[in-house]
Amino acid sequence: MHGTTQGANMNVLFLCTGNSCRSILAEALLTAMAPEGVRAQSAGSRPAGYVHPQALAALREAKLSTDGLHSKSWDNLPEKPDIVITLCADAAGEACPVYLGNVARAHWGLPDPAKVVGDKTAVAAAFAETLAELRVRISQLVAKLQEKPGMSAAQVQAVVEAIAASRK
Repeated sequence: MHGTTQGANMNVLFLCTGNSCRSILAEALLTAMAPEGVRAQSAGSRPAGYVHPQALAALREAKLSTDGLHSKSWDNLPEKPDIVITLCADAAGEACPVYLGNVARAHWGLPDPAKVVGDKTAVAAAFAETLAELRVRISQLVAKLQEKPGMSAAQVQAVVEAIAASRK
């Protein structure tokens, strides 16, 4: 990311390995909550090729749009990101992709709700919890972007790192 974020124009990439659950949920949330000029996208280093049905169910339950959501590779991004937020749970030994590029970045590690074993209620609860945690973090990001549009790259970096640190 170079210099400042040209007004409020900013592209946020949520990155996971499979791009089927957490990054999709984050993309949908930020799309719904973003101030003008802020765009969300998600991708994976090894995309699953599908969006987990329970991720779509959780979004519909939360009254969030699922239009256009699909599992995609980080090799085919329509726009270069300004911010890259990884969501893999490295504490669980999950290999998180590393985006190479001059961007603000943070790791907001979350457990993979698709790995929850149990009945439909337990799985649905795991997706709802992931969505709720992402909503808290994305709300914090949106508030900061609205509070101070045109932040420098260093300021954006500090914001996304502070959100990561506050949620551990």
